[in-house]
Amino acid sequence: MGGIDVIVFTAGIGERDPNTRAKICELLKCFGVELDVEANSTKAKEVKISTNNSKIAVYVVPTNEELVIARDTMELINN
Repeated sequence: MGGIDVIVFTAGIGERDPNTRAKICELLKCFGVELDVEANSTKAKEVKISTNNSKIAVYVVPTNEELVIARDTMELINN
């Protein structure tokens, strides 16, 4: 596959727990991941949390699980 381009944290813990994200990124330092501590303090908002020098981009991407479930339900009902 040629490597890792992006790491995305999403859903409950991924969106709302900066400490867990920091611990995970610390373990990934050997791959060139550099965390922007200030950006990582953001919760439940789409944001890049890696530094510009990081070899792998790291993002937080919120999900809307209820919306996905509602859309899937409507699709099942209509088909």
